[in-house]
Amino acid sequence: MSAQSSPAHEPEEADLPAHAPLPNERFLNREESWLLFNERVLELAEDSSVPLLERLRFLAIFASNLDEFFRVRVAGLKRRMATGLLLRTTGGLKPSEALSRIATVADELVRRHAAIFHDRICPELAEQGIAIVRWDDLARDERTALRKLFRERIRPVLTPLAVDPAHPFPYISGLSLNLAVTVRNPEDGHTVFARVKVPSQLPRFVTASPNRFVPLEDVIAAHLGELFKGMQIVQHHVFRVTRNEDLEVDEDVTENLMKALERELLRRRFGPPVRLEVEDTITPQVLELLVDELGVSDNEIYRLPGPLDLTGLHAIADLDRPELHYRPFVPAEAISAEDDLFTVLRERDILIHHPYDSFATSVQRFVEEAAADPDVLAIKQTLYRTSGDSPIVDALIDAAEAGKQVVVVVEIKARFDEHANISWARKLETAGCHVVYGVLGLKTHSKLSMVVRQEAGGELRRYCHIGTGNYNPKTARQYEDFGLLTADPQVGEDVTDLFIHLTGYSRQSEYRRLLVAPNSLRQGLLARIEQEIVHREAGRQARIRIKTNSIVDEPIIDALYRASQAGVPVDLWVRGICTLRPGVPGLSENIRVRSVLGRFLEHSRVYEFGGGRRSEIWIGSADLMRRNLDRRVEALVKVTSPQQRRYLSDLLDLAFRDTTTAWTLHSDGKWLRHRGEVDLQHHLIAGRRWRTVDDVTD
Repeated sequence: MSAQSSPAHEPEEADLPAHAPLPNERFLNREESWLLFNERVLELAEDSSVPLLERLRFLAIFASNLDEFFRVRVAGLKRRMATGLLLRTTGGLKPSEALSRIATVADELVRRHAAIFHDRICPELAEQGIAIVRWDDLARDERTALRKLFRERIRPVLTPLAVDPAHPFPYISGLSLNLAVTVRNPEDGHTVFARVKVPSQLPRFVTASPNRFVPLEDVIAAHLGELFKGMQIVQHHVFRVTRNEDLEVDEDVTENLMKALERELLRRRFGPPVRLEVEDTITPQVLELLVDELGVSDNEIYRLPGPLDLTGLHAIADLDRPELHYRPFVPAEAISAEDDLFTVLRERDILIHHPYDSFATSVQRFVEEAAADPDVLAIKQTLYRTSGDSPIVDALIDAAEAGKQVVVVVEIKARFDEHANISWARKLETAGCHVVYGVLGLKTHSKLSMVVRQEAGGELRRYCHIGTGNYNPKTARQYEDFGLLTADPQVGEDVTDLFIHLTGYSRQSEYRRLLVAPNSLRQGLLARIEQEIVHREAGRQARIRIKTNSIVDEPIIDALYRASQAGVPVDLWVRGICTLRPGVPGLSENIRVRSVLGRFLEHSRVYEFGGGRRSEIWIGSADLMRRNLDRRVEALVKVTSPQQRRYLSDLLDLAFRDTTTAWTLHSDGKWLRHRGEVDLQHHLIAGRRWRTVDDVTD
C-alpha cells in the first residue's frame, strides 16, 4: 500500500491474525543486555588498533554510561521493590534476582575497566610522555606547585564536615567524590570521623606539570593537615555514592508542569543510594560506618583500585596530540553553498547522513535561512536536546523578533537535560516564541522542523525536516543520524497535522508519509512485519531489516519471531540493548543481530520491509521500546526516492557483510566480535571524499 495515496488504514490489534503461544524463555535480560553493551565499549578501550587517546575516551564513556545505568535502571528496579511491584523482568527474573545478577556482572566489568586503565592504558600513555600519577609519584617541584594551587584555588572551596553528637552525618550528593577522614585529638586521644567533598567545579585531574596529571583528591588528601589543624590524620579513603535520579512528575494532577519539574529536580539530589564505590584500601571500620549511614546493601558496594570516577578522563583525552587521535575529516556538504536551499528542495528531497554530511550546512542552514528569509511566515520546531550555545535556538529567536510566527515544542522532561530545556523554554518565551510542552502524559521525542514560506505568486509551501537525531550541532559531529529535508506536500500536510496535535487538542491518528507514536507507529510496524510473512508464505521475496538503538518491546519481538518461523530473513542492527534471542531453532534461526560501535555513536533508526525495488524504508526517531511506541510522540517518515532507498539499503548490506567488523549476538546473550576487513564508519568517511547521498544511482 502506498503511503503517498489516501491515508492508509493501519490495522487495529484485532485485525492482526492470532498466533500460537511462543516459548516463555524467549527474552534476554534487559539490564544484563545493557551491561553487555557497555562491555563492547570496554573492548574498544582494549583495542590496540584504536588511537590511544580515543581508547582513554572509551574508558571515560564506559564510566559515564555506568553512572546513568545505576541512576536510572537500577534505581527503577529498586523502586519497584520498594513499592511492592514485584513484576518479573522480560528475562523472567524478579527485581531482587535482577539486582543480584546486575551486581555480579557490573562488578566484573568495573574491575576489568580498572585493570585496563592501570595495566594497559596508563603504561602506554607513559610511553607517549603522558602520565596519570598519584601524589607519591610526584617530583619535588611538582608538589611545590600543587601546594601553592591548594592554598590559592582549592582550600577556599573546601568545607570539612565532622560527625559527632552535635554534627550529624552529612548528606552525600549523588556522584560526588568524597574523602572519608578519621582524625584524632592528640590531647585526649578522641577520634572523630569527617567528610571532605571533592569540589566538582575544579578539574578532575590536576596538571602537576606539562602532560602529567594527578587526581584532585590526592592533592586534597596531601593537605588534610591544613584542614584539621592541630589534629592527627589517622586515615583517609575516597568514596562515591550514586543515587536514584530518575524523575517522577504526575502531569495529571499538576497545574504547572515546569514548576512541578523544577521541584522534582531539587528532590533528585536527595534520592536514595543505589551504589557505593570505595577504594579497595578502605578499612572495615570506615566502610561499616558508610554502609550504616548510607543504608546500602552488600551487593551495592563496589571496591576498586583508585582513582574512582574515571569520567574525568575526557579532559585528558582532549589533549592536543593529533597522532594519538582519530584522523580528522571534513564532512561533505549535502547541499552546495552556491545553491538556493528552497529551490533545491522544491526539486527533490535531500537525505542527510550525519556526521558524514555536515549538520551546519544542512539542518542548521535550513533553520537559519528560514529565520532570515523575509518570505518565511512561520517556523515550527521540536526540541528534545540541544547544545548550550544553540545556533538553532538563536535562529528561532531571531525569527520571532523579525515578526515571524515561531512555535517551539520543548520537551522539558528530557532526562538529565531538564535544567537546560527549562532555561531554553524561558528564553524562547521571552523572545516572543510560542512555547508548548507537548501532549499531556507523553514525551515529545520526534525530531521535526517545518518552515511555511510564501512563494512567488502568493502560494504557501511547507518545507520540512524529519530526523533521527537531536537538533544539536555538537553531538551531530559525534552521533550518526539521518535527516530528510523535503518540500513534499504530503509530508507538509502530515507535519502540519502533527504540530496541531502537539500544540492543541487534535486526535489525529492517520498520516500519509508518516508513522506516528503512540497512535499508528506500533500497529504500522506490526502490519508490515505481518505483510512480509504473507509474502513469504505466498512464495514471494520477503525481508525485514531494522537499525535501532534498542529493541526490547515484546509485541514487536514476538512478531519478528513469527516472521522467522515463517522463513522471513530478519536482520537487526542494534547498538545497545537487545532482549530478542536470535538463533534459537524453531524460533529465531532466521534472525541475525549485529552491533557496530566505533568512532561515532550509531544513533539512527532505519526500518526496511521487503527487498529489491519493492522495499519500503522508513527513518525516524523511534527505537523499539515500549516507552517509544506507547509513551512518546515519535515520527517515522517514508523514504520515497529510489536513490535514497538504495543508499540506505546498501548501508544495511554493508553492516551485515562478513567482511565488516561488528559484534554478533548469540542465543545465550553473549556478543562475539568479528574483525573484518572493513570498518563501516571509516568506509563511510572515505566515501564522503567523492560523493554525497544523492550522488548514488541505481
